[in-house]
Amino acid sequence: MRRREFLTMTGAVAAGLMLPARPALAMMDLGGGASLTTLSDGHLVLPADFAFGTFPADEVAPIREAFGLTGDRVEPGCNLALYRDGTNTVLFDAGSGPDFMPTAGKLAEALDAAGLSVEDITHVVFTHAHPDHIWGLLDDFDEPLFLNATHMMGRAEWDYWWNPETVNTIGGARATFAVGAKRRMEVIEDSVEFFDDGQEILPGIAAVASYGHTPGHMAFEVRPAGQSALIVGDAIGNHHVALRQPGWQSASDQDPETGVTTRLRLLDRLTSEQMALVGFHLPGGGMGRVMRDGDAFRFEEGA
Repeated sequence: MRRREFLTMTGAVAAGLMLPARPALAMMDLGGGASLTTLSDGHLVLPADFAFGTFPADEVAPIREAFGLTGDRVEPGCNLALYRDGTNTVLFDAGSGPDFMPTAGKLAEALDAAGLSVEDITHVVFTHAHPDHIWGLLDDFDEPLFLNATHMMGRAEWDYWWNPETVNTIGGARATFAVGAKRRMEVIEDSVEFFDDGQEILPGIAAVASYGHTPGHMAFEVRPAGQSALIVGDAIGNHHVALRQPGWQSASDQDPETGVTTRLRLLDRLTSEQMALVGFHLPGGGMGRVMRDGDAFRFEEGA
């Protein structure tokens, strides 16, 4: 999608499409006084061709029909995971902020509706640096939003977006993504903490490499006590094609081939270990479980 088309499309999403702020969408008790909650940052509005245009038309059509996605646009929700253990209040990703789409960037209102504020967040941990995940670092006045929080990002992801050549090599449709990410990363440059695959970044939270959607995309296993969940970000980007045809390469992944390998690995782990997951763009608040369905998979809402 060209930048002009993107701006035209977002401009057409008027205030009438905006959803009111909602508090917690879904919640999971992890044991030991820890919990995992999802909060709504609103939703995106994308042309259907952006979501389905690269797939075989005759094969993707029945999937679209089965999930009621036959219109000319899709509106995936944006679910931010919030982990609390009595000591740490950890937000995974920062949402879109005020500058990406008028239907997104609702995190502050959702926190307020849940009885929290940005000052309550002790850590902001990023899956990756696409706009709907990092642009919310800044408020309406381009000031840092999470003043009391420690910001954490995978080393490989940071290095990719910090590299001055990224804006020249990422492709014209994503050039604004690179500029926007770098501008926000500059705000936290002096205080960000880095981590690598397999590292326990906080007690009960471990980083899991899930490259493909971006070069350094990270998932996170949350296991403070007996219960566990996997926060997958955009490594499993939807509940329809990504599960019905997980081997199809998605245009939303910057490295589609690696994205397929990652997706299949995560799906195998989620089903074999019967682990709950939180997906940024999955329905029902993004929290649920993945089940095998013949040669494919299906998403069941609820932890």
